[in-house]
Amino acid sequence: MTPRWRVRPGPPGTPADRRAARQTRELLAGELSRAREAALAWRNGLAALFAGLLGFGLVKGRTDVGRLASPYDALVGGALLLCLLCGTLGALLLLRAAHGAPAGVRLPTGVPATATALHLGDHMETRRTARALTRGVALTIACGVLLVTAVALTWYGPEKDGPRILVRTPSGVVCGKPVRTGGGRLVLGTDTGEIAVRLTRAEAFAAVGECPPVSSSP
Repeated sequence: MTPRWRVRPGPPGTPADRRAARQTRELLAGELSRAREAALAWRNGLAALFAGLLGFGLVKGRTDVGRLASPYDALVGGALLLCLLCGTLGALLLLRAAHGAPAGVRLPTGVPATATALHLGDHMETRRTARALTRGVALTIACGVLLVTAVALTWYGPEKDGPRILVRTPSGVVCGKPVRTGGGRLVLGTDTGEIAVRLTRAEAFAAVGECPPVSSSP
């Protein structure tokens, strides 16, 4: 035999119950505006932080990424690309959190809608705002870290080695990085130090990517 359920009224509400319900309704009514104000403050604070980072990036250092040795040049390019992506997504999410989505308000079924249904819609929008704010802050901080990393690699990464010059003389072969010329001499920087080669004794010059294992002095 199927049991028959009977609904009975519960105990009457106490003043404390009514006070708690009123406070809950007030919190739900103002939570969306508070979330938007917090998102606006985070957006302004992160904008000021990035203004400082851009000023830091303008400090004089190596400016030509092409002069970096491999793979540091590729790392700088990848870090800047990720920085651009994270910054763009972070900015969009912060704008979404501060000003809402570019869409009209959807009223619940049944017009005029009840206050409970409207508060529920605001509560769901508040959750989406908080989620967008959290992700936007994380992506913006990641963008700053990538920017600082790219600047640091540009400043302190090893410089790409220039071409070497191989000089043949009657007494042997000298190979090294050109340092300076003057007085009829070409000064080459080698692993053992600087070597001056008299140009009048040079029989042949050749640009090479790497020097031979052994070089003899002129």
